[in-house]
Amino acid sequence: MLRRGSTAIVWALASTLLLMTSVPAQAFSVPSLFIKLGASKTLARPGIIVIDPTTNQTIYSVAPDIGRAPASVLKLFSMSTVLNVLSPDLVFKTSLHETTSQDTFILIGTGDPWITASPFEEHTYQRAFSPSLINKMLKLHPELKSITLEYENVYSLDIQELQRYFAGRLTINPVKVNSIADATQEIASIESPPLAKIIEFTLLYSDNVLADRLGRQAAHAMGFTTDAAGLQAAFSKTLTDLGVSSVGLHIYDGNGLSHQTRVTVRQVADLLLAIRPNPKFAAILAGLPTSGETGTLRNRFIADAPNAVGLVHAKTGWIDNTVSLAGFVTVGPNEYVFAIVANHIHNLESARQAARVTIDQMLGTIAKPQK
Repeated sequence: MLRRGSTAIVWALASTLLLMTSVPAQAFSVPSLFIKLGASKTLARPGIIVIDPTTNQTIYSVAPDIGRAPASVLKLFSMSTVLNVLSPDLVFKTSLHETTSQDTFILIGTGDPWITASPFEEHTYQRAFSPSLINKMLKLHPELKSITLEYENVYSLDIQELQRYFAGRLTINPVKVNSIADATQEIASIESPPLAKIIEFTLLYSDNVLADRLGRQAAHAMGFTTDAAGLQAAFSKTLTDLGVSSVGLHIYDGNGLSHQTRVTVRQVADLLLAIRPNPKFAAILAGLPTSGETGTLRNRFIADAPNAVGLVHAKTGWIDNTVSLAGFVTVGPNEYVFAIVANHIHNLESARQAARVTIDQMLGTIAKPQK
């Protein structure tokens, strides 16, 4: 079962309250250089939108209603869907149990997306370390060289990682089961951090596996299938629940890697506007990388738009022909919502990097610290 823990995303909630009480925006328009950069060949006909959240007024837009492959900016949609149906305090538990057979054990999960068999990820990110369960079993049964491992509600890929980890020491023969009736005494268990922390990590480092797993879990929790059709239904329902149009939305995964996915920059911005004042979605705001400082924006803006360092909080994205960025930019006493998706660039890293620089420079033309 999923267990409810407790977590406090204090600074994210405080940020949300600050945003809600920000100074009303004065007349603001983007400068000509912003417009010139947005029209440059490096972005190749992008979708652009900038909105004042205090009035919901569109300050500037270019082709805001054309569906585009958003790359990892889609994670804003998948994480919003997750928090629309699951509590941010949910904790995932995975436990290993004895059975009536001496060489058969059962791994009982709750669909924990956070599990890893990587010592690096365990120590660096405090991921739930699945080999620790088998190691505790081996302390009780050191004579075993081969076991049957039944498992329920655990990802098959995580079972395969366990097999690779113990290769040469212990043969693990996995069997997926639909019943845990064979389980007897619990040997050991591991737990994830609260869901909110997993979401923060997913957005900060743009973790594709976590995003896709969580998106599909959310679809299942909402009563939909976990395939592309179920994701489409779940994401559409979330947008509708938040008062955002889902017209033209096409979803094929939970992480934005599909080139077939289509969203508009207006939908991205409207979603950000909808979740911004709602504490239920505070983990999303907390997980947005900060320009020149954290996550996938840690090395950006420093050289090409240094005045914007620390003033942009946004989700990055890229696939072959797309470079995207969407979030919030501080302009003096106010904060504006923006979304930029350039999905017609050449499939070359040099072209993608040029697009990133151009987007950074665009935001650099308007970013200003609070006085």
